Amino acid sequence: MWLCTFLFALFGCLSESAFFGPRAWILPRKGPHFDRPGDVIIGGSFCIFRFSDGTLSNFTAPPTGLQASSVSEWGYRVMQSFVFAIEEINKSAELLSNLTLGFSIRNSGDSVHGALYEMMGFLTGQDEPIPNYTCQYGSAQAALVGDTRSSLSVSMARLLGLYKFPQISYSSSLPSLSDKIQFPSFLRTLPSDLTSCHAVTQLIIHFQWSWVIILSQDDDFGEQASSLATQQLSAAGVCIEFHLHVPSQESLGKIEETVQKMQKCTARVVLVFLNNSNFQLILSGLLAASVSGQVWVSNGILHIAMALSIPGISQVLQGTLGLLYDCSRAIGFPDFLAHLRPSQTPEDMFIKKFWESTFDCTWPYQNSTVTEGVQVCSGNESLKNKPHSFPEVSKIDDAYTAVYSIAHALHDMIASAHQDGIDTNPQDFHHWQLLHALKKVHFKTLDGTKIMFDVNGDLVTKFDILQGQKTPTGVFHWVHVGMIDPQVSSGNKMMVQLKEDLQVGALNAEITVPTSICSESCLPGFSQVPRLGAPHCCFDCSPCPEGQFADQRDMKRCLLCPKEQYSSHTRDHCLPRTEIFLAFEEPLGFILTLMAILLAGLALLVLGVFLKHRDIPVVRANNRTLSYFLLISLSLCSLCSLLFLGRPTVTTCLLRQTTFAVVFTVAVSSVLAKTLTVVLAFRVTKPGSRIQVCLSPGASTSVILIASLIQAVLCGVWLATSPPFPERDMISEPRHIVIQCQEGSGATFFCVLGFLGFLAGGTFSVAFLARALPDVFNETKFLTFSMLLFCSVWTAFLPLYHSARGKSTVAVEIFSILASTAGLLGGIFIPKCYIILLKPEKNTPAWLRQGHCAHQDRQFSMLHRR
Repeated sequence: MWLCTFLFALFGCLSESAFFGPRAWILPRKGPHFDRPGDVIIGGSFCIFRFSDGTLSNFTAPPTGLQASSVSEWGYRVMQSFVFAIEEINKSAELLSNLTLGFSIRNSGDSVHGALYEMMGFLTGQDEPIPNYTCQYGSAQAALVGDTRSSLSVSMARLLGLYKFPQISYSSSLPSLSDKIQFPSFLRTLPSDLTSCHAVTQLIIHFQWSWVIILSQDDDFGEQASSLATQQLSAAGVCIEFHLHVPSQESLGKIEETVQKMQKCTARVVLVFLNNSNFQLILSGLLAASVSGQVWVSNGILHIAMALSIPGISQVLQGTLGLLYDCSRAIGFPDFLAHLRPSQTPEDMFIKKFWESTFDCTWPYQNSTVTEGVQVCSGNESLKNKPHSFPEVSKIDDAYTAVYSIAHALHDMIASAHQDGIDTNPQDFHHWQLLHALKKVHFKTLDGTKIMFDVNGDLVTKFDILQGQKTPTGVFHWVHVGMIDPQVSSGNKMMVQLKEDLQVGALNAEITVPTSICSESCLPGFSQVPRLGAPHCCFDCSPCPEGQFADQRDMKRCLLCPKEQYSSHTRDHCLPRTEIFLAFEEPLGFILTLMAILLAGLALLVLGVFLKHRDIPVVRANNRTLSYFLLISLSLCSLCSLLFLGRPTVTTCLLRQTTFAVVFTVAVSSVLAKTLTVVLAFRVTKPGSRIQVCLSPGASTSVILIASLIQAVLCGVWLATSPPFPERDMISEPRHIVIQCQEGSGATFFCVLGFLGFLAGGTFSVAFLARALPDVFNETKFLTFSMLLFCSVWTAFLPLYHSARGKSTVAVEIFSILASTAGLLGGIFIPKCYIILLKPEKNTPAWLRQGHCAHQDRQFSMLHRR
C-alpha cells in the first residue's frame, strides 16, 4: 500500500490536502458492497439505501457525510435480478462455458456524488478511491451496470466515456444519453424518452384525440419530452388546450393551481410527463374535487401503478393508458427470490436492512436487547408472500437483460478472436474491444426475446399498450390492449396495432374511452369555419353552398364541382348535370306549340272570312289590303314562336330573333298605317288636297315597307357583326346545363328591339290621340285597345324576362309573342268578324246612312276606297 501512495504522490495526480481534506467530508469513508469473485468482474450500481436529503450539502457548512435513510425494496430486487443473471450464466454450458463471472455491487444511494464515489471504488478496487490510480490486480473488469436515475447515469457516463469503459443502464431514459459524442460508452436496455414520447404521441394520433392537456415536469425529461410531444402533435393537427408546467420540487401552491385549471378544462385526454410524487399530489387534488372521466396517457406505467396506493384513486385513473417497453423476462427469478435467505449470502451487506424493511422485523444484534412487542427476524421468512406491487409493470428484473448483453458480448469477442486464429487469455482484453462487441450484440434470451441495440446504444424494442381497468369485483389491473412497433414506421408514423375487438369509444365491455375534441366532427357536406381567437381544432360546421361539395369529414373548405356537374342535396358529392331546353315534347312546350298553331289558324281563318266577304262595308273600311297584310303577319308572328322551341341550333338561333323582329315590325307598321289612315281621313277638308294623296293605298303600303326595311337593315348588321349562336349556360340552373341562344352583339340586339319598341310606342300614341274620332265601326277605339294590349304585354315582358332563368326565359318570350299576337288579332278583327258573321244587318249601306250626317258619309266613302 505504501508503494501505491508513493507512486500517486510521485505523479502528482492529486495533492495530499485535496485527498484528505474535501474528500473526507464529501464522500462516505466506506460504504457497504456485495462482491463475488470470478474470472471477469461486472460492476453494478443500484439504489438500495437512499441517502437522506438532510445529509446533502447546502453549501453553508461542510456536510457530515451521506447517511442511509431508507431502503428501496425495488432497488434491492433489481440488484438480485443482476445476481440471478450472473448465477444463471455461470451455470450455462453454452454461454461462457470456460469463464466464470464475478460481480461487485455498490449502493449509489440515489445520489450523484454517492454514485460517482462507489463507481470509483469499483474501478480502483479501493475503499477510498483515488482518481486515475489503481493498485488492483487480478480479475478483469468488464463493464458496469447502472444506474437508476438519468442524472446519476449522466455523471457516471461522462467519466466512463473517457476510458471507453462499457456502461449499461437498466432505467436511465434521458434522451441526451443517446448522444454518442458525449457518452460514447453508454448503452441501455430500454428505449430513450424521445422514442417512448414519440410512441405515446402516435397513440394519441391513432385514437384521433385532437384536444389534449399536457402536464410536464420542469426538468430535463419534462421539458424535452413535452417539447417533442407538442411538436409532433401540432404537426398532426392536435391542439393543446393547456400545457401546465409542474415544479420538480414539490409545491403545494402550484399543485393546487394545476388542479384548478384542470377542473376548467374541456379536454378529456391528459398526457403526463411527471415524477411520482407530483403525479400523486395532482391525482389526490382531483379526487378531492371529484374530477373524473379523463383519460391519462403516459409513456410509462410504474408511476401510475404507484399512485394506486391512494385510496379511491382508481376512479380517477379508470381508463388510463400507458406504454410498457417489451423486454426480456427472467423466467426463474420469482423462485430465486422466494428461496433467498440471509444465511445463504453472508457476503451480501444489504440483505439484512432489506429484510427488516420488507418483513417489518429487527435482527437481534450483539449486546442489544429486543424491545418487547417488536418482531424478531428469523431469516427464514420468504419473499414469496411479499411480492412487489404490480410485478407486471414494475420490472424488478430490469438488470437481467443488461448482464446477459455483457455476457454475450464477451462470448462474441472471444469467439471472434478464436476465428481469427488468435489464442489469447479471455481475461486479457481492452475495454474498447468489449464495447465494440457490445454495440453489435444480437441474441435471444431464454424467453425468446430478441436483444439488440441501435446506433445510439438504445434497446431496439416494441411497446405494449396497457389499459387500467376495474374488474367486476373492483380490483384495478392492467390489460394488454395493443402494441406499437417503432421499427415498422412510415416517415414519422409508428405502427399502432390494436386488438381486433378494440375500438375508440368502446375498448371493452366495461370501459369506454371518450373522444377528446374541441368541436364535433363536421360531416361530409360541411366545412370547418374557425372560431375567432381559438385554436384550429375549435371550429363550427358550415354547410357547403350550391355548386360545392365536401366528400370527407372535417374538410377545411368545400370543393367546387366540375362545370359539368352539380352538388347533391347533401353536398357530399357531385352529380352529372342534364342538358335542358324547352322541347316540343314536354307539357309546357306542347301547350305553347298548340297555342301558336291555333292562333295562326285563327288568323288565317279570319283572313279567309275577310277574303270571302271582301266587298262588304266592314271589310272594305280602312283599307282592306292593310287588313290582309296584318292578318298574314299575325299568323306568321304566332308561327315564329315555334323557332324558340326545341334544341337550339345555329340555324334556329340566327332565325328566331330576326324573324320575330321583322314579322312583328310588319304587323305593328300595318296597325300604324291603319291608324294614320283614320286620322288623315278626318283631316281632309277639300278634294285634291295633299292629305288626300296620303290616303292612297300606295302610301299605306309605303309605311309598312319603310319600317320593315329599316328593321331588316338592323337585323342584317346584327347578323353580319355578331350573330346569335347556341350556348351552354352553366350558371342559370345549378343542376342543369341550359342549351340556349346567346344573342351575340348586345348593342345591335337592343337596337332591333328598340326600333320595334319605338314603332309600337308611336303607333299606340297615334291610336290613343285618334280614339275619340267618329267612326262607323269604332275602328280607332279597337286599334287603341289592341295597341294597349300589345304594349302592356311587352312592358310586362321585360322584368319577367330578366328575372327568369334557364328555359323559363324562352317560355316567357314565347308567351309574350302569342299574347301580343292574340291582343292585336282579337282587338282589331274579332269585333269585325262579329258583325260579319252574327250581325249582317249592320253591314249594309242603308244601315250605315241611317242617322249619319253628310260629313260622316264623305268620310265613310274615303275609308271604303280601295
